Amino acid sequence: MSDDLAQFRAEIRAWLEQNCPQEMRDGAVGEDSTCWGGKNWNFTSDAQKTWLDRCAAKGYTVPTWPVEYGGAGMNRDQEKIWHEELRAINGRLPLQSFGIWMLGPALLHFGTHEQKLHYLPPIARGEIRWCQGYSEPGAGSDLASVQTKGEDKGDHWLVNGQKIWTSYADKADWIFALIRTDREAKKHLGISFLLIDMTSPGVSTKPIRLISGKSPFCETFFDNVEVPKHQIVGTENRGWDVAKYLLTHEREMISGSGLLAGGNRSLGAILSDGGNLDEPVLRADVMRHEIDGLAFGLTLERYKDQAEAGTGTGDASAMLKYYGTELNKRRQELIMAGGGSDALTWEDGRAPLWLRSKANSIEGGTSEVMLSIISRRILGLPG
Repeated sequence: MSDDLAQFRAEIRAWLEQNCPQEMRDGAVGEDSTCWGGKNWNFTSDAQKTWLDRCAAKGYTVPTWPVEYGGAGMNRDQEKIWHEELRAINGRLPLQSFGIWMLGPALLHFGTHEQKLHYLPPIARGEIRWCQGYSEPGAGSDLASVQTKGEDKGDHWLVNGQKIWTSYADKADWIFALIRTDREAKKHLGISFLLIDMTSPGVSTKPIRLISGKSPFCETFFDNVEVPKHQIVGTENRGWDVAKYLLTHEREMISGSGLLAGGNRSLGAILSDGGNLDEPVLRADVMRHEIDGLAFGLTLERYKDQAEAGTGTGDASAMLKYYGTELNKRRQELIMAGGGSDALTWEDGRAPLWLRSKANSIEGGTSEVMLSIISRRILGLPG
């Protein structure tokens, strides 16, 4: 390690020790401990708000974003150090959001300077919460078949249609959505990427209940919603370019869910507390999963380094998403197996997580679609 990076690590370590509240040093990663931000967000404690405010002031909620857009301007090596030192104190991430994981990277790549200045700093400060308007009742895996339409009315689009599986739409302030703005063009063309205020007249949501007992999903309806022309990202009718780029980041985010599911604790440690590791076969399966998880974590880091070098992850995001979701499903299966009959009680929390993990192979692109991308675009197999 260079002297500059060693000094940077010392500075980050000292800052964390001085600024991270003790209450935020429990390594918690569950829904109840996550700070999503937004205009309607209710902080679970004063410590959670203090932690967000202090990190946002330094740009640490989005470490690699440029300083002028609310970030800390870190390079890849510095970002690694930030996360390593945060894990070392078992610290929580100060903020998580679709704005950080998905919209932010798309805006940085396709947005105008004015759009970046307007939308990115509020995301970094946790002031605006976003949701994603992609899937429709008739357009899931075949996403380019979206039919929610936007009619050109001069200075605005008039949007009508429906989205489904819109995570946290009932809590979001804004939505980024794929809208068909040219019904005569081929389906991959004629789509625009629009940013829509959820408080606009004509926008409504309806929650969707899941078997797991809890659900972030909603249906979202647009009834003559007026969207100003300046709220388009990229080129009119070329929103598919933005959508594809954003999907690579969404798949990377989903792929890492299995590695983050236990916070800083290993699967073995979790099962030692609430399971039975006396069975040799289970111990072997847990160890195999731990090794596969470590290998996958290194693979993710390698692709992130390549992306930093300018090559991006591209189609490899399908490979990462597929393996990451399979890894998380295996993890939840092992937790259930280790818990035995005790894990079947709903209040325990293990059964709902096990059921929820099944959706990992659907959201962000089904496993079948991911395998198709891998076979055709990575392995070069014939169609």
